[in-house]
Amino acid sequence: MTVLLFILGVLFVAIGIIVSIALHEVGHLVPAKLFKVRVTQYMVGFGRTLWSTKKGDTEYGIKAIPAGGFVAMIGMYPPNKTDGSVRPSSTGLLQTLAESRAEPRKAGRLEKLAADARDMAHEEVGPEDENRVFYKLPVWKKIIIMLGGPAMNFVIAIVLMAVVLMGFGIAQPTTTLAEVNACQVKYGEQPPADLSNCTPTPAAAAGLKPGDKIVSFDGKQPASWDELSAWIKADAGRNVPITVERGGQSVSLSITPVLTARPVVNAAGVAEKDANGGVLTQEVGFAGISPASANVPQPVTAVLPAVGDNIAAVAGVVVNLPQRMVAVAQAAFSSAPRDPNGPVSVVGVGRVAGELAATEQVPLSARIAALISLIAGVNIALGVFNLIPLLPLDGGHVAGALYEGARRRIAKWFGRKDPGPFDIAKLLPLTYVVASVLLVMGALLIYADIVKPVNLFG
Repeated sequence: MTVLLFILGVLFVAIGIIVSIALHEVGHLVPAKLFKVRVTQYMVGFGRTLWSTKKGDTEYGIKAIPAGGFVAMIGMYPPNKTDGSVRPSSTGLLQTLAESRAEPRKAGRLEKLAADARDMAHEEVGPEDENRVFYKLPVWKKIIIMLGGPAMNFVIAIVLMAVVLMGFGIAQPTTTLAEVNACQVKYGEQPPADLSNCTPTPAAAAGLKPGDKIVSFDGKQPASWDELSAWIKADAGRNVPITVERGGQSVSLSITPVLTARPVVNAAGVAEKDANGGVLTQEVGFAGISPASANVPQPVTAVLPAVGDNIAAVAGVVVNLPQRMVAVAQAAFSSAPRDPNGPVSVVGVGRVAGELAATEQVPLSARIAALISLIAGVNIALGVFNLIPLLPLDGGHVAGALYEGARRRIAKWFGRKDPGPFDIAKLLPLTYVVASVLLVMGALLIYADIVKPVNLFG
């Protein structure tokens, strides 16, 4: 049963990722068609075509390797400025060679890369497509088309987070007790082996039991565990009446919290540390109880902040990506531990999904919510990563469009001739370098996820 659940978890997330990729490309496709650009292909995946059908100008299909997708638009690169051809004129090539006398062969290769890209971008352009090419679009339309993909990923993430937060809710501590500690133990010490000789906690001495729901503390009804905890911390040494609901009956008790050192925690529930790395503590009232958790549906106003927090977290990983990749490499080729908050590949995501689905100690609803949250996180990662201003990512095309708009505006300010569309094909050498780096990073992550996977469950 565990193996079956593991496989189902992997399939669930795999299908979710493929659908997310398909919708990412829809984010490019729809505005391109709205702006009358001729789209020749809409493909999910790469490699050999498994299935396709043509509707209007566009061939829609699925390819063998589901590791991405693409929308092919005609005229992505402008023709050669010298003679209007999609191939470089001899003058343009000679001029490039003259300007790069130190490395003429390199210049020729770079020119050929741009020429081949222009050729492919114009191979299906006919006379009737003069005003349907991408490069003739206004800058703002180019930006909308290129931002459509990441925007779609963020929309998917918002919808999925809304399902999780508003439908399933998030686990929050309640005023029902999950555990009543038997012995008083100083912070940082281990409980004694013989519990019969220890000093009982205030909760144990009061007769509290797991499953009790605290409905009244010193005559006040706690609205949350945090409120109840604050009252206990403030009432050290004072005997306080307490009412619990036990088995449908109301039981009246009394408790005297004791003053003891407890760690200082921040809003996220993490213990704060001093300058030397030690845990900060404070003297507060202590009862010796732990709360049970329950899923509490959240309001719609909680969705966008949650997505925003996730975007900020992913952006932080992307900004520090070189450092993170060094840490991944060190973990993969040494005994160093893997950072659970670091980047992972699709293999790592699949493994986490399988482990989540197979964890039978967690209720089914919580596992489903976790898998949906995982797909939402993948969409946030796709959206943020594609905004990096480097080709071949969407952010690189946006950066090219912004540069085009800036130089045209500057030319207009100074009364100069309009420089025309920016020939982004000139950046293809950089594109190939970035693509190669991304492939190496992807291979490293896959290897690390196989030999040193992220372990979320200890």
